[in-house]
Amino acid sequence: MSATRRQILSRTGASVAGIAFTGALSELFAGSASAASRTGGYGPLVPDPDGLLDLPAGFRYKVLSRMGDPLRSGEGLVPSNHDGMGAFAGRRGRVHLVRNHENRVTGKIPVPTVPGLTYDPAGKGGCTVLELDGRNNVLDERVGIAGTAVNCAGGPTPWNTWLTCEETEDRTGTNGYTKDHGFIFEVDGADPHRTGAVPLTAMGRFQHEAIAVDPASGIVYETEDAFERPFGLFYRFLPEKPLGGTGSLRAGGALEAMRVPGVPDLSVVQETGARFDGIEWVPVPDPLATSTSIRHQDFGPRGITHAQKLEGCYWGGRAVYFVSSFARAKDGSAATHFGQVWKYEPHKRRLTLVVVFGPSTDVRLPGESPDNICLAPTGGLMVCEDGNGAQHVFGVSTEGEVYAVARGAQNIGTPEAPEWGEFAGVTFSPDRSTMYVNCYTPGTTFAVTGPWC
Repeated sequence: MSATRRQILSRTGASVAGIAFTGALSELFAGSASAASRTGGYGPLVPDPDGLLDLPAGFRYKVLSRMGDPLRSGEGLVPSNHDGMGAFAGRRGRVHLVRNHENRVTGKIPVPTVPGLTYDPAGKGGCTVLELDGRNNVLDERVGIAGTAVNCAGGPTPWNTWLTCEETEDRTGTNGYTKDHGFIFEVDGADPHRTGAVPLTAMGRFQHEAIAVDPASGIVYETEDAFERPFGLFYRFLPEKPLGGTGSLRAGGALEAMRVPGVPDLSVVQETGARFDGIEWVPVPDPLATSTSIRHQDFGPRGITHAQKLEGCYWGGRAVYFVSSFARAKDGSAATHFGQVWKYEPHKRRLTLVVVFGPSTDVRLPGESPDNICLAPTGGLMVCEDGNGAQHVFGVSTEGEVYAVARGAQNIGTPEAPEWGEFAGVTFSPDRSTMYVNCYTPGTTFAVTGPWC
């Protein structure tokens, strides 16, 4: 089944909606705990009188944190550029919300440097941690890691830590940095000093986006959001000490890149259900990219498989899913699409294209594209939109139905300077009662409650 842009507009009342979906999403959740799915959505979005977040009737939001406010720890101000995020169960019903800050050297408000939690004092990125009670009251807000750069997304581990990813390859001396960047770091939301600021160098140095961990094998899958040709790769990291708890990834391991035989660029695949068996994994010659970026390295005469804008990544059932946010021939991709979701089944060595995003036949807005994704409480996906104009969080049922869950109101900035900030970091509380989501800029973290089930 599919949903056109016209159908989305009729459901949401939006003047412009940026995504159209095609494909049978039921494949995404076969054999998983989220096999059921909501249909019909939650109804039309109701304009927010306060001009921040439009939601369906029966839902309400709470602003947990905004850039520039004081951190409750007294360490400084809430940093800018809110991005990827994970929610973890704490003691006595509390939730630890670990939030990325994708600050480059131009970031307005850096993550404050804290002794024992700072990698490179010149880096403005990092993570902050919010501790919430059962009613989403903020009990504490503090630095989780500092001195990193361009912390975009990441993902949770089976032992309840967050892996935050640097989306950059800047070296020592570039942009004033005193250390190399482009690494993954581990953050313990309950006690950040347990993990500190140690780069997991064996997992590679490249423009990281997101990760997903196979809870059975401990293998970590990684996406690379490269901005220019040759585009990014899809990786897997085979740890020496899999599933060993906090710090186990520091023991090292082997990094490999995916090769789809006969497919040098995933953008050429445009048919939902297209399947490739016999997927190969090729050792990365130099994971630290000491002289050459990994995607430029020599993978032999058969080459390697690239894709533009590899972003979201998650584990579901017995498979890992990853997003190609868009591909554009004008940028050098072999073909154009508005987004793909791919499914890789390790036990079958099989890769399947299970979702294709637009473009719509009604309106072509190539800037609109899917970005962060997560599993919805009743099945299907929640998808953050990253494009031009009004920004949404969309729900997608397992049957391919698209419905709006939230829309950023134009006055999320100020009445004098309205902004349509992209959404990022969508995640749910451990009990699935609350959706947490960020507005990237001006950095704002929301808790959204209502009849999710």
